[in-house]
Amino acid sequence: MRTRVGIVGAGPAGLVLAHLLHLEGIDTVVLERRSREYVRRRTRAGVLEQSTVDLLRAAGVGARLDREGMPHHGLSLRFDRADHRIPLTDLTGRSITVYGQQEVVKDLIDAREAAGAPILFEVDDVAVHDATTDRPRITFTDADGVARTLVCDFVAGCDGFHGVTRSAFAPARSETYQRGYPFAWLGILARTPPSHHELIYAYSPRGFALHSMRSPEITRLYLQVPSDERIEDWSDDRIWDELALRLAADGFDLRSGPVLEKSITSMRSVVVEPMRHGRVLLAGDAAHIVPPTGAKGMNLAVADALVLSRALARYLSTRSTDLLDSYSDTCLRRVWRSEHFSWWMTSALHRFPDDDPFQQRLQLSQLRYTVSSVAAATSLAENYVGLPLDL
Repeated sequence: MRTRVGIVGAGPAGLVLAHLLHLEGIDTVVLERRSREYVRRRTRAGVLEQSTVDLLRAAGVGARLDREGMPHHGLSLRFDRADHRIPLTDLTGRSITVYGQQEVVKDLIDAREAAGAPILFEVDDVAVHDATTDRPRITFTDADGVARTLVCDFVAGCDGFHGVTRSAFAPARSETYQRGYPFAWLGILARTPPSHHELIYAYSPRGFALHSMRSPEITRLYLQVPSDERIEDWSDDRIWDELALRLAADGFDLRSGPVLEKSITSMRSVVVEPMRHGRVLLAGDAAHIVPPTGAKGMNLAVADALVLSRALARYLSTRSTDLLDSYSDTCLRRVWRSEHFSWWMTSALHRFPDDDPFQQRLQLSQLRYTVSSVAAATSLAENYVGLPLDL
């Protein structure tokens, strides 16, 4: 097989990249180890920055997003048994939209299949070879068990934190920066209308909680739990009881309902530098992980895909290497800003195992300052709605 750009991974980074390159007339092949059905239904992030929404619209895949997405113009920090609203749009002129990552993925898969462009699902034994040559190769086994080789001009590693493309990097040429957190998030998807019209980030003596949503009928909620917690130890009733305690506020009534999904997600920060080795370029979670507190993961993946699509299009049409050479530095500026904001949100809202009353008072002081200072609230709002993209 032969293609201009081989893309490993059919998540947001890989699919946005493939779609943008298709619009430029550049052929690609997308390889994905999971099945089509699994990819379309896996639940992930759900907050889109304004720039992400604008990009999807400009790329022609925003019709359903505009019909079903839920624009939000603020969020609430909940502490001291009260909501303290951060008016995102008033402070920045921009907003966020709640629209599940799996819905973005569905829209992109549908667009790619409508264009007759290939996505090979259920591939196995993927490996990248000859990264520093002008003909890198991807070997894999297809869904029928047949060994295949895909020869490319470039390989885009969009296969996530546990993917294989990063292994094509020479260890001496890359550096991995990381930090683990001593807690995790227990998340549920529940069939019940949201209990509040905007997201709630709750600081509680019992630990962090988040109230979010996916639609007018589906609520998404999270609890901070120890990093070694087992999902089997959390019955539905226990989850709802703990959510009620952590989200408690005067005049607030938490709506419960059937739990459709529940899982535990670890919390970590990871950045790989550089994001390029020869003709293999990383994008999305393959290059960086952020704690979900800042709602940055999917948005960073989309931003990477935009920068990479322009770099590849420039080179393949003009042989100019300027955008390819600056790809890693361009992306990493946004990545590190998002890493810092996600770390700050995580540190401000979570209980750490070695917390003492002094630390708790510091956290409350910071939260009170954030909601009472226009400058502090604006800083939070600017980071939450995200850095603009040059569309």
